[in-house]
Amino acid sequence: MLSPAFCPDCGSACLRETPDGDHRERSVCTSCRHIHYVNPKVVVGCIVEAGDHLLLAKRNIEPAHGRWTFPAGYLECGESSFDGAARETKEETEAEVQRLGLHAVLDIPHIGQIYKVYRARLVGTHFAETPESSEVRLIGMADIPWADLAFPSVAAALRLYARDREAGDGHRVHTGSVTWTGQGSRFDLAQYSLLDHHAH
Repeated sequence: MLSPAFCPDCGSACLRETPDGDHRERSVCTSCRHIHYVNPKVVVGCIVEAGDHLLLAKRNIEPAHGRWTFPAGYLECGESSFDGAARETKEETEAEVQRLGLHAVLDIPHIGQIYKVYRARLVGTHFAETPESSEVRLIGMADIPWADLAFPSVAAALRLYARDREAGDGHRVHTGSVTWTGQGSRFDLAQYSLLDHHAH
């Protein structure tokens, strides 16, 4: 996560220093002395159920162009996390969804993100390609393209979802940290592990 080199408030240069009473370096304006905190971003998404199938989309944008995902994106100010997940689903697939419940909250510390993933039900039958998705399909659990998923967080959330379905004892809420080994590409799913996993 990059700190600003110039103050967004007054335009003066910022320096890295540890403010009084703080425990880490921050970007501090040399003129107005405003401390610029860089905090994690929240990503929200929906695992959309339609009977025994899930609604997945092939990304038509970078990063991970051409790879599969469930609909997800950054939460906007002024909306609840599920409203944001439903909006992203609409934007990426044109699908309307109904909330079923929270599925997972996953930390991704190395890129400063928190993923909040809901289970949702497809309302009606409509979905379609969009500028963000070159293909949108209902896919059975046995046909999930595990090797072609877009992001480690998507793979982790779908694996937990699949385990819950296989167990047949209902869905749980999962928490954990999607952690990169630091080796190879950050898009190589094999370089990630789900640590500190808990199911509630």
